[in-house]
Amino acid sequence: MEPSEKDLYLHKGCYFIPVLSSPENIDSLESFEIRDDDTFIITYPKSGTVWTQNIVSLILYEGHRDGTENISLINRAPWLEYNVYHVDIPSRPSPRVICSHLPYYLAPKGLRNKKGKIVYVFRNPKDVLVSGYHFLQILTMLETSQDFDVYLEKFLAGKVSSSLWLDHIEGWYNHKDDFNILFLSYEEMKKDLRSSVLKICNFLGKELTEKEVDVVVHKATFDNMKADSRTNYAVLNPTFSDPSKGVFLRKGIVGDWKNIMTVAQSERFDHVFKERMEKLPFKFCWDIQEDP
Repeated sequence: MEPSEKDLYLHKGCYFIPVLSSPENIDSLESFEIRDDDTFIITYPKSGTVWTQNIVSLILYEGHRDGTENISLINRAPWLEYNVYHVDIPSRPSPRVICSHLPYYLAPKGLRNKKGKIVYVFRNPKDVLVSGYHFLQILTMLETSQDFDVYLEKFLAGKVSSSLWLDHIEGWYNHKDDFNILFLSYEEMKKDLRSSVLKICNFLGKELTEKEVDVVVHKATFDNMKADSRTNYAVLNPTFSDPSKGVFLRKGIVGDWKNIMTVAQSERFDHVFKERMEKLPFKFCWDIQEDP
C-alpha cells in the first residue's frame, strides 16, 4: 500500500506528524541557537504538555499571570518541531519558553552543554495511551483507527507519533547529565500542584511571592485552563483538528485508562512494558488514590 500524506513518517528513528513538519525542518533544529535563559518543556505526547506550558508561562510572565496580555498559549510557548503558526522563535525576547516532543538525540545540540533549562514531564503510560487514542479521534491530518485494540498494538510497537514511549523517557533519563533537566510527573502535579509549581520556580530561579504562587496554582487548575480560550487550544486551525469530534483538553485525570482498557489489554501492556519500566528510577502512579 502506498503511504498517504496522512501517515506518520519515520526520520532518524522517530515518527513525526506530516503536514506539521518535514525531515529538513527536523534536521535544521540541531543547530537551533540556545540562550542561557531558555526554558524547554519536553514531553512524550499526551503527558501534560499544555498544562506545563501554562504553569511555566504563569511563573515567568507577569502579563500571563495577571491577565493583562491576551496571548494564546501556542504563541506564548511555541512548538519547536511543530511550529504551525510560524512563530519567529529566534527573534523572541528572553526569557523564551519552547515546547518539544523530540527524543534527546534530535534536540538542539546547544542544550547539551547545560545551556538553557529543560522541564521534562512524564505520565503513567496507560493514561498516555488512552489520552493519545482520544486525541487522534479529533485530529484531521492523520489516518485514525476507531479500534482501540489496533491503537494499543501500535503504541506498544512504537508506531505512533514520537515513537516508543519507553525509548523517549529512557533516552532523556539516561542522558540527563548532558542537560540541565528537571523531571516531574503528571501525577505529582495533579496531587500537589502547589509544591510542583514551587519546584519549577526553584529550578528556573524565579522567586514569586506567596500571593503570586496562589494565582499560578489557581489559574493552572484543569477546570480553569479548560475554560480559558487562551489556554485550552480550542482555537486550533481546522486543518489540524475537528472540534465536533472532541476537545483538546479532555479530562485531565489520573487513572482514566481503567475506563477503557480491558483486563486483557492491561495485561498485554504490562507484558510488553513492565520489565523495562521497572528499571526506570521513577515511581509510576496508576490511580489518583495512590501516592506518587
